[in-house]
Amino acid sequence: MIGVVGAGAWGTALAQMLGSDGREVLLWALEDGLADAINAQHRNELFLPSAELAHSIRATNDLADMAQCDTLLMVTPAQHLGSVLGKMQSFPRDLVLCSKGIEQSTGRMMNDVAKEAAPEAEIAVLSGPTFAHEVAAGLPAAVTLACGGGDAQWERLSPQIARANFRPYYSDDVTGAEIGGAVKNVLAIACGVVEGLQLGQNARNALITRGFAEMLRFGVALGGKPETLNGLCGLGDLVLTCSSTSSRNFSLGKALGEGMSAIEALADKRTVAEGAHTAPVLRDLAEKHGVSMPITEAVNALLEGEAARDVVQALLARPLKAEGHDA
Repeated sequence: MIGVVGAGAWGTALAQMLGSDGREVLLWALEDGLADAINAQHRNELFLPSAELAHSIRATNDLADMAQCDTLLMVTPAQHLGSVLGKMQSFPRDLVLCSKGIEQSTGRMMNDVAKEAAPEAEIAVLSGPTFAHEVAAGLPAAVTLACGGGDAQWERLSPQIARANFRPYYSDDVTGAEIGGAVKNVLAIACGVVEGLQLGQNARNALITRGFAEMLRFGVALGGKPETLNGLCGLGDLVLTCSSTSSRNFSLGKALGEGMSAIEALADKRTVAEGAHTAPVLRDLAEKHGVSMPITEAVNALLEGEAARDVVQALLARPLKAEGHDA
C-alpha cells in the first residue's frame, strides 16, 4: 500500500491520483477532524473542495498508521518536514519527497533533512509543473521522479506512481530536482509582482528568462545537472508557476505588487507560499557559493518591506551586460 503524509491541497491531489484506479491509498491529515471528514464525505473541504475523492482513499490522523505502507509520499510543508519525520517511528524502503523548499533554519535541502531522519530509507523527489486541482481532476500531467537509489528505485517506484494521466520521467539527479522546485517558488513571487504592478507580458517573460538563468547558475553551483533544470522540474515548473494565480507564490507576489504588505499577504494560514520561507535562505546560500541572484535579492527586499515599484526600478537600473553573464 502507498501512503501520502500531508492532506493539504497537493497531498490530497496526489492521493486522489494514486487512488483513481481503485488502488488503496492511506492519507495522513494533521488537522483535527479532517481525517474523519474525508472518510465520511470523500472530500477535503478544507484544502481541495473541488475534488470528489476515490473510495479507496482512507484518511488517518495517526502517524503510526503509516508504518503499514510500502512507500510514503511526503507532502508536508517544507518547513515542517523535519518535525513530521521526527515523530515517525519507522520508515519504508522508499520515501518520495513532494515538498518544494529549503529548510529555513538550517539551509538544508529536503533530501538532507530526510536522510538524517531516515538514514536507511532511499530518497526520491517528485517535482514538476502541476497544479493540485488539475491533478485531482485527472487532467494530464508530467513530472520528474528523481531517484537517489538509481535505476533499481525507479523500477520499484514508477509502477506505483504512474497513472494514465500522470506520467513520471526518470532522473538520478535529486539535487537538481529539489533546487528547481525551491528556486521557482521565489521567482514566482517576482512574476506575481509584475502582474500586480501591471507591467505587461514583456516584463514577465523577461523575468522568467532571467530568473531561469539564476536557477541554472545556482543549481549547477550546488551540484545539480543542467539537463535536470532544463526539464520538467526546473524550467517546466517555473513557467507554470510564474503564469497563473493558481500558484500561491504568484498570488503572493501579485498582492505585494498591488500594495499589500508582506504581513497581510501571508496572513492566510490555510495555504503556504513556500517561496516566502525559501527566499532568505536562498539568498544566503547564493552568497555563500558566490552565485549572483539579483531577482532573488529583489524578492527578499519586497518581503522585508520595500515598495514594489522601488524594487523593480532598482532591478532595471542595474549595469548593462552581455546575456549569458552571471547577472
